[in-house]
Amino acid sequence: MTELTEPDDSTAQPAPEWPHAAMRDRGQETTDPQVARAMARLLDIPGLPTADHETVYNELHDELLAALNSDPIDQVRAATDRAGGAA
Repeated sequence: MTELTEPDDSTAQPAPEWPHAAMRDRGQETTDPQVARAMARLLDIPGLPTADHETVYNELHDELLAALNSDPIDQVRAATDRAGGAA
C-alpha cells in the first residue's frame, strides 16, 4: 500500500491570496466606511478555523447587503451626530 506523504518543502504548497491583499495591491480600497468596516472582517479569516469561515462570510454578506440598501444621507447624519454637529 502506498502512503500519502506531505511535501518536505513548505514552498511546495502555494499560500492562498486573501482578498484584502489582492484589493490593496490593485488599488481597490473602498472609501465607503460601512463597506470598509464589513470588509475588514476578512482580515480575520486566515487565523480562524475553517469551520468558522461560513459564519464570517454569511455575516459579511448581511453587512454588505445592509450597506447597499442604506440611504447615504443616513451615513452622513450619523457621522455628523458623532462629530457633535447638526445635519
